[in-house]
Amino acid sequence: MTIQENFCPKCGGKTANEGLCNKCKGESIDWLICEPRVESIICPTCGSIKRGSIWTDVTYDRQQLTEELAFGAVSVHEDVEDLELAISTRDPTPNRTHCTIYARGVLYDIPVQKTCEMKIIWKKENCDRCSRLSGGYYESTIQVRATDRKPDDYERERAEKIAYDIEDSVQEAGERLSFITRVDNTRDGIDIIVSSHSIGDAISRQIVTEMGGKITRHPKLVGERDGRKLYRITILLRLPRFRKGDVIAHRNRYYEVRSTDSGILRVFDLSEGISNVLQQDEYRLIGNVREAETADVTYIDNDIAGILDPVSYEIQDVKAQAWLRLSAHEKVRFLRDTEEDEIILVG
Repeated sequence: MTIQENFCPKCGGKTANEGLCNKCKGESIDWLICEPRVESIICPTCGSIKRGSIWTDVTYDRQQLTEELAFGAVSVHEDVEDLELAISTRDPTPNRTHCTIYARGVLYDIPVQKTCEMKIIWKKENCDRCSRLSGGYYESTIQVRATDRKPDDYERERAEKIAYDIEDSVQEAGERLSFITRVDNTRDGIDIIVSSHSIGDAISRQIVTEMGGKITRHPKLVGERDGRKLYRITILLRLPRFRKGDVIAHRNRYYEVRSTDSGILRVFDLSEGISNVLQQDEYRLIGNVREAETADVTYIDNDIAGILDPVSYEIQDVKAQAWLRLSAHEKVRFLRDTEEDEIILVG
């Protein structure tokens, strides 16, 4: 023995440094600590998980979530190296999971291992979104109407489809509290009731982008929350008088409406086959190209085409506009102008 040798004051064994040897130092440290009880809150309606005060939409596997919660409730001393953790679980009841954590590693160059027990409590609570949904919560109402007419079935269905597509996109982007509360079909149109001003604005803008029209907003003060004024907004969305695809008659000519903007009609001249712009005026509505009938072209004679009327089964002579590039034995779509007893080819 030399004067430089050190001894452990607890066990008397040799140690490379002053103080406790590695074995005694490791035994003096509670290197693995497990929280005895962990709670997890899950929405029984949509399956969202509450983490702290925030609800998150995640698809979870119960065993995977159990391991995540259990390992997250384990504290290991910073000097432990080569740590390995394992877990075994059992469910004595649907709302309780008992976990045993097995840990091993190296502490101060000495292999160590230890086990600990914990209990996971599964709680059910309606999330913020489901609570609002069940209570019919809303902040905006989008009233889809039309100028001098009522929205047709296509416009109602399309507006509703746009609304649900927007809802899907904002939900995927993480806006949990932006949703459609309900959609009401009314005599004059449809009402889309939504939970937030932001989704109401997004839906109304997209409907106008696709279908035209204009938007007016009418806010109403309904109270205060945390010193902030709360408003409910009625968004009146008025579709244009003419729909995209409407065929109109004006001064012995027929036009297909392509879009409307600030009182201007952007149209396609069905006689010349060219685009044009018309000011709002008195036009006679013939129908919409979505409602067009289909007929067989039986022959072409210069600028005259013979088509087989699918109702009367008679051959009708019509003007074969050059832009149509018709050929015999092809099919062509048309609308009927019952007032003038004419057939209008639309493509």
